Amino acid sequence: MTDAADLRRRTAALLAAHPPADTDRLDFLRARFDAGLAWVHFPEGLGGLGAPRSLQSVVDVELTAAGAPDNDPGRIGIGLGMAAPTILRFGSEEQRRRWLRPLWTGEEVWCQLFSEPGAGSDLAALATRAVRDEEGSARPDGDGHGGDWIVDGQKVWTSSAHLARWAILIARTDPAVPKHRGISYFVCDMTDPGVEVRPLRQITGEAEFNEVFLTGVRIPDAHRLGEVGEGWKVAQTTLMNERVAIGGARIPREGGMIGVAAEDWRARPELRTHDLHQRLLTLWVEAEVARLAGERLRQQMSPVSGSAPAAQPGPEGSGMKLAFARLAQQISGWEVEFLAEDGLAYDGWTMRRPDGVDFTGREAGYRYLRAKGNSIEGGTSEVLLNIVAERVLGLPPEPRTDKDVAWKDLPR
Repeated sequence: MTDAADLRRRTAALLAAHPPADTDRLDFLRARFDAGLAWVHFPEGLGGLGAPRSLQSVVDVELTAAGAPDNDPGRIGIGLGMAAPTILRFGSEEQRRRWLRPLWTGEEVWCQLFSEPGAGSDLAALATRAVRDEEGSARPDGDGHGGDWIVDGQKVWTSSAHLARWAILIARTDPAVPKHRGISYFVCDMTDPGVEVRPLRQITGEAEFNEVFLTGVRIPDAHRLGEVGEGWKVAQTTLMNERVAIGGARIPREGGMIGVAAEDWRARPELRTHDLHQRLLTLWVEAEVARLAGERLRQQMSPVSGSAPAAQPGPEGSGMKLAFARLAQQISGWEVEFLAEDGLAYDGWTMRRPDGVDFTGREAGYRYLRAKGNSIEGGTSEVLLNIVAERVLGLPPEPRTDKDVAWKDLPR
């Protein structure tokens, strides 16, 4: 079984063979992946060593101290937090070896084609169609074979679509069955003909999100994850991991947005009031509780031994994401109020297409506006409250009259 001492030895060997100061950044990241030190809980040969997830910090601490480059996780978060665990669980060996290494090194950015204009909170109502072309036809890259899928539809709120090479996509393959049963899960090449990405300008002024139009996009059946018609099952792995990635990210004590608020408090004593002090203390405690709950959730997901598979996130991750959204909005609101007129401004309401979201490196005004989206993205708070109520607390479910009705017969 791989333990902390073994990981330190492996990390030292990596650093000796590829000194960060003398090694190209991408070459170092590839070598780290090949050494099993990318995500230690993944299987050997796929960037890991089958070790407990909790030991990842041993590697990270050693590499940070040595000045080793990271893989810019903020830029490739969708690949790391959503695509990778789904590919690991449902992908073939060929799919895993093709996609996981360049995904982790950041050579290929991923996005998520799930939400639609008429299927946001009710994701299973999606209307994007994938129809099988039994005859098949040759793709421009010579990849053609019988059984390709032709995809038509529209997706929305797609982060990083303007940067992505690949997308995880769910589409309806059988409209004659109830909505959850007629969905299949695919990997879409964002550079293929028929994929159009348009920016969506947000309240911050930036276009971090996009809408994506799919017109006759041909996807090989070899790019399908899971069985035909079982895409909702595959999507659940993506969604549960997404909520943990958003709400349960590993941060140090007084890290994240509460750390910025605390720093503001210490730096501006002339703005302090008793009421603001009490509210900050309450938010600090709640942020620390959420941080520790996230650490506990990650420990529960770690395998008992190096040979055991890692547990998949459950509905508890929805609670973590709920807490994250609420705290982000409350903390950013407190900060704007504390800083008064200084809290309203930020570097400009400029139309940009950023590589990612920066909640701690920007001004208070930006954080306040951007945090409004936290209760929508990654599952709306209202939907997540239902999940927690029904699947964690065991409360009676809400009536769902469309559960057994064929998708094609649902009113729209």
